[in-house]
Amino acid sequence: MAERRAEGGGRDAAGFELPLLLFAGFRSIVDELHHELAGHGHADVRPAYGFALQAVGRDGATASEIGRRLGVSKQAAGKTVEKLEGLGYVERVDDPRDGRRKLVRLTARGVDVLVRSAEGFDRLRARWVEVLGADRVRAMEADLRAMVPASALRLDVPGWFND
Repeated sequence: MAERRAEGGGRDAAGFELPLLLFAGFRSIVDELHHELAGHGHADVRPAYGFALQAVGRDGATASEIGRRLGVSKQAAGKTVEKLEGLGYVERVDDPRDGRRKLVRLTARGVDVLVRSAEGFDRLRARWVEVLGADRVRAMEADLRAMVPASALRLDVPGWFND
């Protein structure tokens, strides 16, 4: 097999390495964030719950809407909502626009974990900047934006992994 050479004489990586490295970077950031969250009283939150809490959003959502946003069935979304409700991250209330529906809303605990997550992601990005340099991190982000279609930035990762 012919060896691939990158500019500057180095060996190009095999094609399968790129998605693995991208995923490993994602996973390392998320794992570290969850370690931080555990130290702030959120040891019970899992990565999939973060996607679900984002799907609930500031204004709340029905289980059907959450399911659509996550790319899972209404039943799967309902199970996730039940778990989040049991952990105190969301609550179900009557929908003020339609009394026949229940609306899932973030509780103060749900808002807290999202705020701490955002702050944690900022700290973790700052560490990447410290190690790699601001120009390289900005360039990497710009390159990823150029290569990743805007339609790929969705919350349906849990459903996508299960397809």
